This record gives sequence, structure tokens and C-alpha cells, in this order.
Amino acid sequence: MLQHRFIESARQFPDKLAFVDRSANREVSYSRALLASLLLARRFKHLEQGRIGVMLPTSSAAALAVTGAVIGGLTPVMINYSTGPARNCRFAQEQCDFTTIITARTVLEKTHCEEVSGMVFIEDIMDSLSLWEKALAASKTCLPMALLKRLTGKVDLDSPAVILFTSGSEKEPKAVQLTHRNILSNIDAFSDMMEIRGMDNLLAVLPYFHVFGLTINLWTPLCLGMTSITYGNPLDFKIVARLIREHKPQLLVGTPVFMEGYLRQSSPGDFASVELAVTGADKCPDSLREQFKLKHGIDIIEGYGTTETSPVISANPRHSNRPGSIGVPIPGVEIRIENIDTGAECAVGETGRILVRGENVMQGYLNNLEETHLRIKNGWYDTGDLGYLDSDGYLWHKGRLKRFVKIGGEMVSLVAVEDALDRVTPEDVECCAVELPDARRGAKIVAITSQEIDKQEITRKLAESLPNLALPKEFVVVEEFPRMGSGKTDFRGLTKLVGKHYGASSGATERRKSAAAKDSEVSKVSKVSKDQTS
Repeated sequence: MLQHRFIESARQFPDKLAFVDRSANREVSYSRALLASLLLARRFKHLEQGRIGVMLPTSSAAALAVTGAVIGGLTPVMINYSTGPARNCRFAQEQCDFTTIITARTVLEKTHCEEVSGMVFIEDIMDSLSLWEKALAASKTCLPMALLKRLTGKVDLDSPAVILFTSGSEKEPKAVQLTHRNILSNIDAFSDMMEIRGMDNLLAVLPYFHVFGLTINLWTPLCLGMTSITYGNPLDFKIVARLIREHKPQLLVGTPVFMEGYLRQSSPGDFASVELAVTGADKCPDSLREQFKLKHGIDIIEGYGTTETSPVISANPRHSNRPGSIGVPIPGVEIRIENIDTGAECAVGETGRILVRGENVMQGYLNNLEETHLRIKNGWYDTGDLGYLDSDGYLWHKGRLKRFVKIGGEMVSLVAVEDALDRVTPEDVECCAVELPDARRGAKIVAITSQEIDKQEITRKLAESLPNLALPKEFVVVEEFPRMGSGKTDFRGLTKLVGKHYGASSGATERRKSAAAKDSEVSKVSKVSKDQTS
């Protein structure tokens, strides 16, 4: 059980720092972390049964709220505060059947979130703890480890450890149930493969409501006895770069967007302590890999995973990195590439659906048996991604199946269009491609850039690597792309923005046509009147 691994770490390293919390300027030892978790567990059990919401930024308080919930026999439901927090709170309460949400007033202030019924502020809980409660929790920390483990939950590896929501970048989020077995198997396999055991500390800035942050930034260090250097906003690139320089983490994980920001705000030598830099959740651009190596002498290791797989599916081995690939399956995980049309297993080098099997695959979507059965068949989880395995067993990602569009009877990859755009636009220009309905062709590709570009020149260059069907028919400038909490592009939000743009343009065009038609009718009436008069 996750909480039992945490207890083992606390007993083995009582005086070691579990958290260096740079948001609250607080340091918390493992012994204090265990004490706080026991205090919160008792309070949480009086507030809720079954599940409890947690909406806190990456910090010692957030981590202790999660450990407290698990020790108290509750399943934490992690709520995204980065976009529409009030809406997300109500959605989570409705989907997961709970009332209480542990949060903080500063979260509401910073996110401009209204107070939602059921919210309980963690600072109020900590301020109201009695001496008797503290003494009771302190006495529990002194119990023999076997007894303490029994008091903090029976061993049931298939019980839910957390509920996370899918990103919602393409459609409504789904509630993913991950068990203790799911997360522990992922921690053990990834740690062994990437040689993390023995590392002393890591930078923890990824949000805990995202599976990458929850598994790698929260539970991995607690299970391995590492120190987490936490900070609540991964988009504060300058501050995070400074934290890396000052606190010298050995392990650095992040999405490509975050890594690129830290790179820009750093100087050579700032990342000298980093032994392993891992990126995931989105494709790592070649330019980021090259610049990281040039500036810091660090090879970025790219991995691949999903919320439903706890998350890691594959990663490039540290000493056998194959840039551009998403690595080999971690121990205990199987990958099958399946033909989209026939369901037959693909040959080496043939692109098809990526299916995954292993102890890391989720228990299922909460209260959604239909979607669960659609995605998990005979133990194989359908990732919805396309890729292929090369002759050495390395996996290569070719895009989301949903990010393909049919034009003129041909399937066109929006990811391939984006890759081509990245190659022919300046480095500081962000690019994306989306599909919009087209009355004549059924669909058209719209290229979105963060800055104005020479459309004719870019189209000419794109024609050298893309077929005519795949060439964007329109270009739109969106200075700031909408993001998910993980830093990934919010494709659904971006498509809506572009749709509104074209809706407004279409409306303006129709109004101009209508006005022109009216003018024409007026001219005709005037001409007729003149003719009749004469």
C-alpha cells in the first residue's frame, strides 16, 4: 500500500526532509510529515466517507492532504484548479459522489474561484487542532511499524488509491480510478529502469491533479525516501530555474512546455546537479533536446504514458537513448500494435493502434462501464494513439487517432502537419493544426500560429514535405494558446477559438453580402422609378 511505503520511509529517515516547500517557505521532515498525515487522516474521517476532493497546488500541504486521505481510508479525488476551478469542483462532486473538498483560501484568491459548497480550508483544520489530537497522533508514530501499518489501512492493493480526471483536451473529462497496485507497480518499474533509487532529491512542480505529477512528483519520492523540492506554479519559469540552481535536484521531470521555459531562464552551469531529465505528456521537439544538450550538457530522456496507465508506459533507457522515440516498455508492461482496420497485430515498422497491458492499467472509469469496456478488452488498454515498434523494440509515436482528419477520402495527420509547421517557422513561433468543417470537402485544416507569418512563403515550404491535401487552407494567429494544467495544448479550446473566429468572419461576410444585396435592390428600385418617371 502507498501509505505503508510512506511509513517505511518515515521510520527509516525520520530526520530527513520530506519537503522543501518553496511556496510556503517551509521545511517538513519525514517524522513531521507522518505526524501531520495522521492528524489530517483523523479529521478527514469525520468530514467524509468514501471519497474526498483535494484542490491544492503542488506543496507540502497538498501532499499531506493526499497522504492523510489515504491513511484515513478515503480516496482522494484530485481537482484541477488551473482552469474553471468552481466548475471542476462541482463536476467532480457530481461524477464521484462526495461533498467535501480540501482547499485553501489562497487558492480561491489566486484562481478567482468562488467558494463552492463543501469546501473546507486546510489552514482552518491545522489551526483548530487540539493538544489532545496532537498527542494522540504523536503516540501513534511511536507504535511498532507492523501495528501502525494495520491502523492505517489493511493490505488491499486493488483498492482505489486516487481518482484523476482525463485532460479534457479533446472531450469531456472522465474519472480514472487508479489502484495502489497500479501506482506502486509503475513507481517500482520506472525507478528500477531509470536508476532513480539512490537519488536524494527531485524538483516537484508538476500539479498533483495530473497523473505525471501525482506518481512521479508526489508518491515516488515518498516511497523512495527522497526530498521533494516543491513549488506551486510550474509556469513561473524564472523562479523554477532559480530553484534548480539553488537547491540542486538530481531528478528533473516536466512537460516540454515547462522544460523549454526553464531552459530559457537558465544559464550554463545552473543545472549541473541534474542527473536525469525526463519529459513526457507531449512530444519533445528536436530543438528543445538540442538546446538542452548544448546549454547544459544534459540529454533529455523522453517517455510516454497516459492517465489510465498510472502513467508510464515506456521510456528511453538512460544509457540507450534513441532521440525521437518514446522508448521501450518499462518492466512488466507489454505493448501491442494493432491494425486499425483488421485488428491484426502489426509487423515491425507498421503503424497501428497502441495497446498496453500490465499492472499499471487502471481499474476503469468511475461510473462509466460502457467507456471502460470500449477502452479495455481482454486486459489490453487502447490508448487511442498511433505508433509503431522498430526492430529493437523502441516505440515511435505517430499521433492521436482522433487527431487525424479525412480529406478527399484520405486520412491526414494533424500532428504531421504541426511537425512540418515547426520545421518551417521561426523557433519562437508556436504552431498547431486543427480541423474545421468545410461545406465542400467535409473538413479543412487550419494552421494556428502564435505570431504573424508569411503565409505564402510558409505554404510554399510546407508543399515540399506535405501532400496537397494536408496543406493548411487557412492561417489564424492566436497569441496565447489555451493550456491544460499539465502544459499540454487544449485542442478543444483552441478549436473553439478558431471556430468563433470563422463564425465571426462568416457573420461579417454574410452581413456585407446582405448589405450589398440591399444596395443592389435599392439601385434596381431607383432605376425602375426613374424609368417610370421618364
